[in-house]
Amino acid sequence: MADLQASFETAVAASKTLSERPDNQTLLQLYALYKQASAGDVEGKRPGFGDMIGRAKYDAWAAIKGTAKGDAMQRYIDLVNSLKG
Repeated sequence: MADLQASFETAVAASKTLSERPDNQTLLQLYALYKQASAGDVEGKRPGFGDMIGRAKYDAWAAIKGTAKGDAMQRYIDLVNSLKG
């Protein structure tokens, strides 16, 4: 798990230096996987209609509810690596 954690942290750093900004759907996927890996399942109330970005983020995170921390980390790493091209 320590190796996975180190790889995850490296991928987080790499995600901030991508040569091209990913599309919104990919950004939501990155957000959801990051939150699932670092905080666990989504909690709290879904944001209202006035907060469309917050609502999209919440929905993306809620869609992967129940994903194990390690699995979320690995999926995040794989996604960042695919974006580095």
